[in-house]
Amino acid sequence: MATSRTAPARSAHDRLLDAASTLFYRDGITATGIDSIVKRAGVAKKSLYNNFASKAELVAAYLEARHAEWLALYEARLRQATTPRDRVIAVFLAYEDHAEQAYERGFRGCGLLNAAAELPVEDPGRAVVRGHKEQVEALLAQHVGDMLGDDPQRAAGLAHHLAFLLEGAMARAGLEGRSDCLRQAREMAAAMLEAS
Repeated sequence: MATSRTAPARSAHDRLLDAASTLFYRDGITATGIDSIVKRAGVAKKSLYNNFASKAELVAAYLEARHAEWLALYEARLRQATTPRDRVIAVFLAYEDHAEQAYERGFRGCGLLNAAAELPVEDPGRAVVRGHKEQVEALLAQHVGDMLGDDPQRAAGLAHHLAFLLEGAMARAGLEGRSDCLRQAREMAAAMLEAS
């Protein structure tokens, strides 16, 4: 007798986070109301408050999820890298991969920076975004350091330049809705690494 396998039902928590993630990225955090999230997730409003104490808690979960998504893209690229230079380029490729994902209504740039632009200065979510950006720069510094050897100050300076190049390219790519600027930034980074 054959048995049919069905995918396990997704939890209300996961459905709410997925719905919020799509809507926050597509429309912005401020423009996205609880009713829209609940409707898209297909759950009762009570379910939202059983899983998240507030919209602010849902926003925090969204920011952490965005960070984890980027780290997964980076780690996939890192597994293919064989040299320190390749590992630097893996950071840029992960951002390109991010821009190439299918987004409802298109690519709008870095979801973390978009969120930070909407959050008040004292909001803890801004610290999450800053932490992500600092981690990206630290990864670049580690790989550049491995490439340059015993010159940590020079490595940190080059990593700082690469991080600025990457962020500028990401902002521009978000405005244009495509990854061309990120590819160009990767090519510029490769040239900078060759000259180092």
